Amino acid sequence: MVELWQGYGLPAIILVAQILVVVVPLLVAVAYLTLAERRIIGAMQLRKGPNVVGAFGLLQPWADAVKLLFKETVIPSGANQIVFIAAPMVTFTLSLMAWAVMPFGDGLVLADINVGIMYLFAISSLGIYGIIMAGWASNSKYAFLGALRSGAQMVSYEVAIGFIIITVLLTAGSLNLSDIVLAQSGGFWNWFWLPHLPMFVIFFASILAETNRSPFDLPEAEAELVAGYNVEYSSMPFALFFLGEYANMILMSGLTTVLFLGGWLPPAEIGFLTLIPGPVWFALKVAFVLFCFLWVRATFPRYRYDQLMRLGWKVFLPLSLAWVVLTAGVLVYSGSLG
Repeated sequence: MVELWQGYGLPAIILVAQILVVVVPLLVAVAYLTLAERRIIGAMQLRKGPNVVGAFGLLQPWADAVKLLFKETVIPSGANQIVFIAAPMVTFTLSLMAWAVMPFGDGLVLADINVGIMYLFAISSLGIYGIIMAGWASNSKYAFLGALRSGAQMVSYEVAIGFIIITVLLTAGSLNLSDIVLAQSGGFWNWFWLPHLPMFVIFFASILAETNRSPFDLPEAEAELVAGYNVEYSSMPFALFFLGEYANMILMSGLTTVLFLGGWLPPAEIGFLTLIPGPVWFALKVAFVLFCFLWVRATFPRYRYDQLMRLGWKVFLPLSLAWVVLTAGVLVYSGSLG
């Protein structure tokens, strides 16, 4: 009995505790990201945003959650009920699974696997399944067209994201996310955003399209598709899609931080900043990238769909492929790549 407890029971409890330490703060961050978006965009548009529920509006996300929890779950009569209910669960679950390999600090990661970046890219690619399932199961032409748009958009920009990730992997010489961060040691100017600045810009634009965020939120074009693939959803299934979208925003911001902004590493040029713990630096960098998400939404108009696809296939894809060749050539010439 003691061996069973020590071999399986205790490790299982420790693993569940570690998962909760990651998931619970993530869900709280998702809730308050919705509030931050409304307040920041409100400030940019010279209005207040939500500021009534609780002090400074801090209870607004919980009020929204309670409202959605007690609404009726409406399933269209012609829908495939099993797939209809499973789709938001798939989307939300995948948005949480990816955090298993995300390093928050030196040694602070659930699964420090050697192919962490491949796991992350695979999980993010699977997110399309929840969207396609939702559009098809709704038995609505608007939801189905929104799902097809979103699927084509995600596939198109994942190609460019993949090539950009390859350039970072070549530079770092590892598929392990912690090793990629450590390869950027030495201060602000050693982070990969500088040597790969064009790819950093393209990567940020691509993750906007990957997460269906403005100005690439074509699946939710009101004049054409009402609300995209989730138009038939209400109550908690809609809330799961909503949470999944914002969790994916935080995930992509974390990936940007790891690949280009030095992860948990402080800017070593300023000595006293090294006293701040690594997880705090990681959170601050993620918050900065998220602010850029919101800033772009308040600034740029929505693209047309043909412009979106042209940008992905005719601009981002050739540039990212050329940068892979250039990066490999420079590394081989300098002797950094065998």
